[in-house]
Amino acid sequence: MIVVAGEALIDLVPEASGNALAPLLPARGGGPYNTAVALARLGSAVAFCSRISTDAFGASLTARLHEEKVDLGLVQRGPEPTTLAVAAVDAAGSAAYTFYCRGTADRLFTLPGPLPADTRAVSFGTCSLVLEPGASAYEELMRREARLGRFIALDPNIRAGLIDDPDAYRARFRRLLPSVSLLKLSEEDARWLGDDIAGWLDAGPAAVVVTRGEAGLTAHTRAGAHAVPGEPVRVIDTIGAGDTVNAALLHALSARGPLSADALAGLTSDGWQRVLRFAARAAAATCARAGAEPPFAHELPALGV
Repeated sequence: MIVVAGEALIDLVPEASGNALAPLLPARGGGPYNTAVALARLGSAVAFCSRISTDAFGASLTARLHEEKVDLGLVQRGPEPTTLAVAAVDAAGSAAYTFYCRGTADRLFTLPGPLPADTRAVSFGTCSLVLEPGASAYEELMRREARLGRFIALDPNIRAGLIDDPDAYRARFRRLLPSVSLLKLSEEDARWLGDDIAGWLDAGPAAVVVTRGEAGLTAHTRAGAHAVPGEPVRVIDTIGAGDTVNAALLHALSARGPLSADALAGLTSDGWQRVLRFAARAAAATCARAGAEPPFAHELPALGV
């Protein structure tokens, strides 16, 4: 079982890119939410750990998780409204977001009880690590599970417009690193956080995977770096692509055996190439369709692990 912890929200995506007054179409999203769905579609056993509104949007969010066979046992519910994220999609398909999150249900997440005994990894990221008081509860959950020896994956997925105090957020990020096994982030995230891959590796993670858009992915470890190019694809939009990478990395790594920092450190160059190519192909499949619609396992080449 892989537990994905973080927010679920509604993306409002313009019907036509480049038109500020185009009709907005609601789509279920949030980085951790998309990661959970992607893991389920790839065939991993997955549970979602979050707090979701009881409003109509929240009902739709939980209904999709049920349809995708994501375990809902760790989902908290609340009467507050669902967070909204208004997307602006440029001509290249890249999306920027404006968030409406004051007093919403997901930011009132509280520390849950023990996770299922068969939990192999816990994944964290995005808005859930910014918006208080829930952010502190997610941080406490990460530290608790790391102390129990569980594999921790982190995707900061920086949304600068939500971060009132960048220095405080960067300090929190650095505090989290000793608990993290796998850090995944985009080139833009890395620059915003200080672009200190060597320092981040020294602080804790066994690997730092950096996504570089159409240029591909690079995994940095203490033993060296491993890179694969992007998969050629006609991009509709990039919504959910990074979240799909998260899921594909966790799925591919878990297919190779136990998830642990030691297993990452011992992964050969050929092993990294296989894992990264799988993640690149999964992300390309997501980019080839509108919205966060990650691929199913049968749509991708066999892992060949």
